Amino acid sequence: MKSIVFKIALITTILSITIVNAQTDTNDIEKPNTLSQKEKDSGWKLLFNGNDLSEWHSFKRDDVRPGWQVKDGTLICDDPHDAGDLCTNDMYDWFELQLEYNITEAGNSGIIYHVTDEGGATWQTGPEFQLEDNEKAADKIRCGWLYGLYQPPLDPNTGKILDATKPVGQWNKITLRITPEKCEHIINGVKYFEYVLGSEDFKARVTKSKFGSMPLFTKSETGYIALQGDHGQISFRNIKIRPIQMEQ
Repeated sequence: MKSIVFKIALITTILSITIVNAQTDTNDIEKPNTLSQKEKDSGWKLLFNGNDLSEWHSFKRDDVRPGWQVKDGTLICDDPHDAGDLCTNDMYDWFELQLEYNITEAGNSGIIYHVTDEGGATWQTGPEFQLEDNEKAADKIRCGWLYGLYQPPLDPNTGKILDATKPVGQWNKITLRITPEKCEHIINGVKYFEYVLGSEDFKARVTKSKFGSMPLFTKSETGYIALQGDHGQISFRNIKIRPIQMEQ
């Protein structure tokens, strides 16, 4: 009898531990479009809550054009013909931006930073982190490149230019880190390259590019962050930013 009671007690204890561990594992899984307590403590801010576009406005407008929609917890450029570029309400100078994107076949978009209202288009003032379907997009500037200025090196494993993107229909994670000392482009944990805004190398590349004829390009050290919305359908989620305070 004592043996049976002991076995029952042992099984009950094991089941209790299993349930607690399962609950812990569930709690550790981060919900989309939320911040963990650690992220909050580190200064991260959500730019999209999964429900509305309260943190955004269309370029040079107070509202958001109808081509941008919120569906099932994702921010979607649903109609590129009536979307245009979407800008953060706040301006940022130095920051780390993280987001996930899922692009459609042959899609093309971008993340443009230090955008001001002075230009006729977002890319006339801010540089662009290119987003696209590397397989079928018509534009030869590939995903992760700083448009018209920087591209990653050759991948020694393939002999081709480095490409860490996942195929169409899958979520890719972007990290864009912008500081006066160094800017970094990272896709799915793979660093593509770094550059320094305003350096001699940077200015020389701008001069040789189409941006050399744009007097306002990269002249502001602060501005909106824009999501490009006129080249194809694309979805975003988990958009978060950590402002970086530089020592005076």
